Amino acid sequence: MKKVILLILFSLFISESHAQELNARVQLLAPTVSNLNPNNLAMLQEVIRNFLNNNKWSTGTYLPQERIDCNFVITIRAWDGNSGYQAEAQIQSSRPVFGSTYSSTVLNLTDRDFNFNYTEGQPLDFSDQNFINNLSSILGYYAFTIVGLDKDSFAQMAGTPYFVKAQQTMNIAQTSGNTGWKAADGLRNRYWLNENLLNTNYQPLRAFIYAYHLQGLDQLSKDQATAARNLYRSLAELSTLNRQRLGAYFPNIFFSGKSEELANIYSGLNASQRRSALELLATIDPANASKYESVK
Repeated sequence: MKKVILLILFSLFISESHAQELNARVQLLAPTVSNLNPNNLAMLQEVIRNFLNNNKWSTGTYLPQERIDCNFVITIRAWDGNSGYQAEAQIQSSRPVFGSTYSSTVLNLTDRDFNFNYTEGQPLDFSDQNFINNLSSILGYYAFTIVGLDKDSFAQMAGTPYFVKAQQTMNIAQTSGNTGWKAADGLRNRYWLNENLLNTNYQPLRAFIYAYHLQGLDQLSKDQATAARNLYRSLAELSTLNRQRLGAYFPNIFFSGKSEELANIYSGLNASQRRSALELLATIDPANASKYESVK
């Protein structure tokens, strides 16, 4: 009987250990802040890493190899000598490409309002119903966003419930007075990223994420000709995106993280499709037109 109980407990433990979604690597830097204790910095780095990796951000169960690789590089710009930190963060996530060792970047952005208060030894808790502190709210917001974008890359519009979760976190955090949560805080912040992701005007870009990854990149190792046709068709469908909205935050960070990969992938099409695809990319993403022109 004891063996049965132990086996059940062990199974539950294994199931729980496989349940989390993120495989986050966290790096905390303070190159210009001389009065910070490196040991305290290392402890906070571990607290953030455990928070991201040990919390559940969806209802699904992820096997170890299915967890989403992501990086948080947090650079502290100033410290008040107590609990207040002014910082910015580079946040990146990726997903593996089927049949290869390559991982494709899905999210790559810089949050310049990554300011928070934290006291050494303080537990980092999160609630989707109440604001506890800015650090856990920011991390929770990005965890939901990362999961949502990953879901979008495997099934069309599957990330919506997670973007709604991020929106709920954002709405609650707006009452805290911290920057980055409101429309008036700037044009490149957490508010506008979430607004774009849930705005129907940007659904063609979210549909492109699915078609490009699942029907294009994931097929390259099995059938290059079919993958090439799918890649070309997915880009053609992206042309329905309202050109007047291309300067918004979501398209901006998507193409800035994808431009080099897009240029390399579409350069593998036949001459006619390659020219057509790269010209369309240059029109949709003028900021990176020189990259597309170089492989045309």
